Amino acid sequence: MKITVNGEAVETAAGTLAALLEELGQGEARVATAVNEDFVPMGAREARTLAPGDRVEIVSPRQGG
Repeated sequence: MKITVNGEAVETAAGTLAALLEELGQGEARVATAVNEDFVPMGAREARTLAPGDRVEIVSPRQGG
């Protein structure tokens, strides 16, 4: 299915947000995620299903000052 990840079109077979993160090599990464502008906490990623056209944002935390 076709979705958008961080503004780029992506073809994926992942059915859940957790599976998408694994597919993208970010399964163990500490990142913030949102689907269609709704925040998805880490514990809910396995249950959050994806559909064609979904917009996913994956953001890595940064430190600085």
